[in-house]
Amino acid sequence: MQESDDGFTSYMAARWPTLVRSLVTLGCEPHEAEDVAQAALLRCYASWERVCRADDLDAYVFRTVLNVWNKSRRRRWWNERPVELLPERLEPEGMDVADTRATIEHALGGLSPEHRAVLTLRFVADLSEQQTATVLRVPVGTVKSRTARAIEQMQRSHAREELT
Repeated sequence: MQESDDGFTSYMAARWPTLVRSLVTLGCEPHEAEDVAQAALLRCYASWERVCRADDLDAYVFRTVLNVWNKSRRRRWWNERPVELLPERLEPEGMDVADTRATIEHALGGLSPEHRAVLTLRFVADLSEQQTATVLRVPVGTVKSRTARAIEQMQRSHAREELT
């Protein structure tokens, strides 16, 4: 059992920032993203032996994260429990982070949810095309075409903004 706990702990430590950053990019507030990631990882921990047997561990976990996030949109209460110590901030303080985040949110804001999800999983979560297809439950070709169209749409939008 200790070996399983160590495997989960090392996986969680390595992927936590990416999970939270991906959720923020999808539209969650940072505190909400942490709650969703924590709830998803709690689900994964409860059945870690089965999760480890998945063909693609990252795709399995990100699918769980998206399921928890979608479910959270349907209900209000998060089953939160008070804790004595609050976690540290994931982001450094400063205008550079805020400016970068605002620019990214603005660029992604004009995209459809499907395009935003594909770009987030591919470039923020750094999943492969195959992993992204598994998470979104679409063919790899759909991931490729959505990625290309989303990038093209962002470039057109950027060019329009520069003209005005």
